[in-house]
Formats: sequence, C-alpha cells, structure tokens
Amino acid sequence: MRSARPRYIAVEGPIGAGKSSLAEILAEELSARIIRESPEENPFLGAFYKDRRRHAMSAQLFFLLQRYAQQGELAQGDLFSRGGVVSDYLFAKDRLFALLNLSADEMALYDRIYQMLKVRTVTPDLVVYLQARTDVLLDRIRKRGRPEEKPIRAEYVAEVAGAYAEFFFSYSEGPLLIVNASEIDFVDNLEHRRELVAVIDNARAGTSHWSRG
Repeated sequence: MRSARPRYIAVEGPIGAGKSSLAEILAEELSARIIRESPEENPFLGAFYKDRRRHAMSAQLFFLLQRYAQQGELAQGDLFSRGGVVSDYLFAKDRLFALLNLSADEMALYDRIYQMLKVRTVTPDLVVYLQARTDVLLDRIRKRGRPEEKPIRAEYVAEVAGAYAEFFFSYSEGPLLIVNASEIDFVDNLEHRRELVAVIDNARAGTSHWSRG
C-alpha cells in the first residue's frame, strides 16, 4: 500500500543548484507553505564572501539562529496546515558549512550552541538533494548576478559541492532523493518540471537517485 505523501519536504543542494527555485515550484504544485532559508538578508554574507576567515563565525551564527527560529514554527503545528510545508534548506546542513569555515576554537563554541538547538528541530519526511557539476553551478551563479555573490571563487564552490556530497553519502535521518540537476531545467522547461515533481511526489523510503534520460 502506498504511504501518504510527505508533509514536510526539504530541498537541499550547493549554491547554484536551484534549491530555492525547486522549493517554490513544489510549494505551488502541492499547495504547500514555503519556508525560505533567507527570509531576512544575512548582513554578514557579503563580507564573508570577501574574507571567509574573518567573518565566518558571524555569518554562521546568524544563519543558525535564523533557521532555528523557523523550526519553531514547524514545531508549533505548521506541518498540519493544508498541503504541508516545503523548505529550501535542511537544518542539519548548517553544521556542514560550520565545518568548512570555522576554526577549531570557533567550531567548539558553535557545536555547543548547535547541539542545544538541534534537539528542538523537526526532521523532514523527505529530503531532495540537488547535485550538479561545479561548472554548472558557477554558470548559474553568474547568470543570476547577485552582487553579494560576485566574490565567490570556483574553488569555494567546488569545496562546498564536495562537502554536500560527503554529507549526503552518509545521511540516514529519513528518506532521501538524490537528483542529478546538471542536465535538467525545471525552471523554464515544463516537461522537465513535470517529470521531477512526479518523481518527488512518489519518493517514499530509503535513498533513491534520479536523473533525466
């Protein structure tokens, strides 16, 4: 018997993979409420891209507390709203960036805060992880032309993509759908969009992979 559709879907992937766009599409298709990773602009992000070492802790803590506040909404019953919830981030992913950017002393402090907050968060019924080649990610970042992203270097994008791959290789907190997003255009190609939404709608248990063609 087919189990019920997930009530809480989280879309993840490195910068440029299209996670925010896909989350918006799913929210519209499923009549779900969307929770965005950055409802409020991180004031430390632009400085972070210019000097990772100096501004990493400030940027990281801002994101952590912002995401935790959003998780509080889910814990208060938002998952039972009509259509469920789609978010364009996974709370557990926050620690991935901390490991990439913080010093050992900063990481020790961050972990104390993270562990206290994580116990009060909600695990998604399904995580959709968008994978893409580094050259594809860089091209998409350049095309959207956000001023704060101009200083991003190719080496950093590759590093982040590798960290995502390693993180999800051992992810075991719930159902996971890994999507090869390098060769699909779910934003402007309606056929690609329909195929991907159908795959997500039918994803239920364990880890599965999908690529078009």
